[in-house]
Amino acid sequence: MDGMTRPLARVLTLLELLQSGGVRTVAELAGRLEVDERTVRRYVAQLVDLDLPVESVRGRYGGYRLAPGHRMPPLMLTDEEALAVLFGLAAAERAGLSAAPAAAGGTAAAKIRRVLPRRLAHRLDALREALAFTVRPAPAAPTAATTTAPDPEALLTVADAVRHRRPLAFRYTSADGRSGERTVQPHGLVLHAGRWYLPGRDTGADAERLFRLDRLAAPRPLPGTFAPPPGPPPAERVLHALATAPHRHHVRLRVRADAARIRAHFPAGLALVAEPDAAGWSDVELRVAELDWVPGALAALDRPFTVVHPAELRTLVLALAERLAESARSEGS
Repeated sequence: MDGMTRPLARVLTLLELLQSGGVRTVAELAGRLEVDERTVRRYVAQLVDLDLPVESVRGRYGGYRLAPGHRMPPLMLTDEEALAVLFGLAAAERAGLSAAPAAAGGTAAAKIRRVLPRRLAHRLDALREALAFTVRPAPAAPTAATTTAPDPEALLTVADAVRHRRPLAFRYTSADGRSGERTVQPHGLVLHAGRWYLPGRDTGADAERLFRLDRLAAPRPLPGTFAPPPGPPPAERVLHALATAPHRHHVRLRVRADAARIRAHFPAGLALVAEPDAAGWSDVELRVAELDWVPGALAALDRPFTVVHPAELRTLVLALAERLAESARSEGS
């Protein structure tokens, strides 16, 4: 069997090399394929027999190339490559980032799916079904730090468990560096501000928890299934958990504006915003690591507000107001 599959694998590798563009010399191809030049020519003849437009280029720098402008069908993809392509299509479609019609993304995904092994195709279907996106954070909000992307195998395993309502076991490292085994009923798979989150019920703690995928390792499905939980969808669960997470500062504000205007500067996942009362004032709560950016966001909001708590924030707001007033009074040089 190995004697049959190795030449086929080399022919496919040859096709992939030619598809990358440009002219490839016979010597270069022989080196990449680890065969002699005569064998390279035999492989090229096999591609020509399959009606693939491989051209021979003469001269000192001659060799082989694919006919210019020829469009190749999708080739075999690794799990990671297929994951990247189909996730990109799903992200563009759901986030409204694609300039092409939605149907074009759907047909492209379908074509790629047809050339994948059945096992991988089913796992990628699970990812597309389990995946949810939150809204993009507003420019005024502090940006998240760059994080390590989750392992593709772990991502596909978690997505499959979400889709089929199967419990998961995995090793998790918390923000303070403590590591341990967790057993979780996964409720969803959410991408927010460049990070992957898994909301679910930690059965050991008997409580709802939020897990970052780049902090979990070796996920494995467990026997049995569970009923989907009542309440909001996974994306809303993630935003609420982030907005209520313990931080250094707990900020309480009263803002005379509707929720939509406030969220333009303090988006979901950063703040909890109540509907305005009869006088038009909304209660706003934030839990933040630093206060220094909040006065600028309040100034950009340009609506009446009151700082209920903490006093430190009132001091920072007054300092910003004094600096702005001083700049307005100064004459240009």
